[in-house]
Amino acid sequence: PITPGELLCLGSSLAFSGLFYYLYRRKARVVARIQEAPKLQVNDDLPALVSAAEGTCLPYVALEGVVLPAQAVLTSHYHEGLQGVIQKLLLKEHRLIWNSLARSW
Repeated sequence: PITPGELLCLGSSLAFSGLFYYLYRRKARVVARIQEAPKLQVNDDLPALVSAAEGTCLPYVALEGVVLPAQAVLTSHYHEGLQGVIQKLLLKEHRLIWNSLARSW
């Protein structure tokens, strides 16, 4: 005989397994799309290619080329010979709306 507690544990275990498998498959599809991304060279043709794309945006691409620092190259303290630059960041804030039912933003 199976007790209701065992049925509850079995059901919740199956539900969590299904949820985690769904999340795994969704992330695996994103990773596959990123790995299949076209590799483009940074050259004079790149602005024309971006402006010709739908919505002037390329969803997943890998850019290859030489990057020049704006001021100084950053060098790693932990790995000798490893250098990098800081990418320009664009911060976009989304408007928050107060939810009076949940009492949160």
